[in-house]
Amino acid sequence: MSDLWTLEDVDRDGAIQDAAEHVDPNTRAAFLRKAGIGAGTVIGGGALMGALPSLASAASVPASDIAILNFALTLEYLEAEFYKQAKANNVGNGQQNLTAFINVVAKHEAAHVAFLKGALGRKAVAKPAFDFKDAVTSQAKFAATAQVLEDTGVQAYLGQAGNIKSKKILAAAGSILPVEARHAAWIRDINGGFKGGRPLPAPSAFQGARTKAQILAKVKATGFIVS
Repeated sequence: MSDLWTLEDVDRDGAIQDAAEHVDPNTRAAFLRKAGIGAGTVIGGGALMGALPSLASAASVPASDIAILNFALTLEYLEAEFYKQAKANNVGNGQQNLTAFINVVAKHEAAHVAFLKGALGRKAVAKPAFDFKDAVTSQAKFAATAQVLEDTGVQAYLGQAGNIKSKKILAAAGSILPVEARHAAWIRDINGGFKGGRPLPAPSAFQGARTKAQILAKVKATGFIVS
């Protein structure tokens, strides 16, 4: 049985589409487009099941969990903008696999941002300003940078998993983590297939985590966040 569902599979009574009218001030279709969902669109099985609208407004949500979500949102802002600019610059030109990767991951990261912002509401941190320099114009630098960012994303989510107190928030973060891992494996495969006898898509049997401080230091060192 496939773990990929269509909107119709999980919204047989139209409840999700009806809810869209209350979430988006414009139209139901606009909301679904922003979420990357449309009639017949294939989505991950956990994408809607883990949806958490207005999460930050719940009194039972620990402040530490809100901080973790904002940490995740900052990383997703970075990734989403990185892929958005790379796509606009047609960095994958001439490389079909790389172009497909950029197009798909750009949508995923934008969806992650929308999801986290929607959950946090007014408690969401503002989007920083970014300068990716030639990492979004040079094909070689883009591919190398994408691998680093995706690996970092996996380490970041994994590093916070044990710190999350709310089961709902843990489930939400858990629905993003495997997608980031798939991105990491995908770009690693594009970047070389095999190196030193080790398969790049899955270089080891275990994945190490990183603390928030380690991740932020790594991101700061890139110089990509300028304000």
